[in-house]
Amino acid sequence: MALLHRAELRPSKLDLLAAWVPGRPWFAGSAAAGLTRVGAFRFDDPAGEVGIETLLVRAGDGPVLQVPLTYRGAPLPGAEQWLVGTTEHSVLGPRWVYDACGDPVYPPALAAAVLAGAGQAEEYFEVDGRREVRASDTSVTGSRVDGFEPPVVGAPWAVVDGDPTLIRADQVELALVRRPAPAVSASGPCLAATWPGQPTPLPLAYATSH
Repeated sequence: MALLHRAELRPSKLDLLAAWVPGRPWFAGSAAAGLTRVGAFRFDDPAGEVGIETLLVRAGDGPVLQVPLTYRGAPLPGAEQWLVGTTEHSVLGPRWVYDACGDPVYPPALAAAVLAGAGQAEEYFEVDGRREVRASDTSVTGSRVDGFEPPVVGAPWAVVDGDPTLIRADQVELALVRRPAPAVSASGPCLAATWPGQPTPLPLAYATSH
């Protein structure tokens, strides 16, 4: 479960991404138009220390772009190349925002969703000691194969940034679809999603054991 805070971020997530996303090799759309949010979902960090959120955004009239992020309360050593930026959270203080593909907490979470149908995290607020669940505008569904044991996935040892972005970890290669579309063909176990304006599930990621 993901505990949320009614808080202000300076700069906002979209402002951070508007400066970072146009420089990615998978970017498409008008950088001058800024970014709009299309949808979002979260995964759980078993340790409860790192926020894992995937944003679906669009630049102008461009295609939907998938951008998974991690939020940390301190810099991740050796991950400077994956740093999107820093922001000030009005409740939690400074947050370091990373491209999740290079963060060691993300491949296991993505693999669990793709290979074991782990699903997304339930999001909630604490209100007067009660949990107030927030419905997600994006719904994800992974593969679940009876009798299949997903491989143990560790930190990424290689990331090829493209569309798809390839995350190579022990025993598995995860392919993250940066521009989800009906024409995308996913081979093997797959994570698919629907979001506002997209009622038919589209592939977001798939995995190939190696």
